[in-house]
Amino acid sequence: MPTVRSGPVIGLTAQLVVLAALAATVGLTGAGWLAGLGYAAVTCLALSRGLRRSGASGLGPADRVTLTRAVLVGAVTALVVDSFDRPTPVGLLVTVTAVALLLDAVDGQVARRTGTVSALGARFDMEVDAFLILVLSVYVAPAAGSWVLAIGLMRYVFVAASAVLPWLGGSLPPRLWRKVVAAAQGVLLAVAAAEVLPRSWTTLVLVAALALLIESFGRDVAWLWRRRPTSRRQPAARPRVAVAPAPAPAARLVTGRAGATPLARAPGHTPVALPLTDGQTPVIVPPLLPVPAMATLSGATVPAHWTR
Repeated sequence: MPTVRSGPVIGLTAQLVVLAALAATVGLTGAGWLAGLGYAAVTCLALSRGLRRSGASGLGPADRVTLTRAVLVGAVTALVVDSFDRPTPVGLLVTVTAVALLLDAVDGQVARRTGTVSALGARFDMEVDAFLILVLSVYVAPAAGSWVLAIGLMRYVFVAASAVLPWLGGSLPPRLWRKVVAAAQGVLLAVAAAEVLPRSWTTLVLVAALALLIESFGRDVAWLWRRRPTSRRQPAARPRVAVAPAPAPAARLVTGRAGATPLARAPGHTPVALPLTDGQTPVIVPPLLPVPAMATLSGATVPAHWTR
């Protein structure tokens, strides 16, 4: 039976309390409730899975700060979805967003000071930031234009693209500018959501946010592209040529007189010319042939002293 970590369950419980508080104070439609509860359930399951896969027994001090931010983002989510049906309390929306952004500067310091920096904590922090930017861009888009959705969707498009292009899933080196740009997105979107600037200035702020994001993502993509694993072509294998063994030296027949049985030369030895008696033509005879057998087969044409 899998172990149930208390941290995600506490976060889920806290989210229910916050949603109930919103419903009791400013009101919350059914869509807002569904969005808030759905967000809380997904966060609880994802965080529990992350803890189980990392082998951590529970949340560290910095993770608890990030979990608090996640609960606040859940409240922002419910308010934004609620705004589709009725006017939303902008002051409350911006205030909750501002607290969540301020805590974003706290969890990292807590992790470093307590020595609890972990990959899970960094991923949890990044996902909470990304979802807050997405929710804020959804809230701002009806007034500023649908192009603002590109700010919130860019992170998720990048993740989806990495499923098709695996080299996009490579590890990126730590870069302070990337963190600055991510934090600036939330601040600039919150400014746009607050509607405290003239429309033209709000548009300019959002264009600057999108430009910063494109530059940051573009730099990361270029870095990953330059270091993508490439499949080096192997040189074509040269066809093997079957080399036939060198033919053995052709056996040279040694003939004595006519009708004698031919004798094969012993391989690997240099033939030797030996004179024959009675005016016969000398023949080439291998030196290591069995001379007694030659003498027998040649009809005594081979001198007798060869047999000794």
